[in-house]
Amino acid sequence: MLMKLYIDQISEGYVILMTGLIIVFSALLTLSLFFKYGLPIMLYIYKIITKGRDKKIQDISVEIDEKFTGEIAAAISTAIHLYLNEQHDNENAILTIKQARKLYSPWSSKIYGTQNRL
Repeated sequence: MLMKLYIDQISEGYVILMTGLIIVFSALLTLSLFFKYGLPIMLYIYKIITKGRDKKIQDISVEIDEKFTGEIAAAISTAIHLYLNEQHDNENAILTIKQARKLYSPWSSKIYGTQNRL
């Protein structure tokens, strides 16, 4: 009876081992096949769906606005420059490290808890 129970436990362990190995290696095989074949197919389909007429620089027409002058461009660029520079703090880069003295305290000592007291 005991020997049969022991053999059942061993065979049950082999079943669990084989099931785990099959799951892991099938997942690895599936992922490798997906990255080898599935992903290029999906990218090709995406390229077909989003295919549009590519515009070249010569095709883009420039509309001239007479009201937009150099002074307006300078004011906008100055405002952007000031805004981006305000986001960062100018801090002192000097580090000061002070050594703190810790006095010995038997209340926090672990050595007294390691003795086996019977």
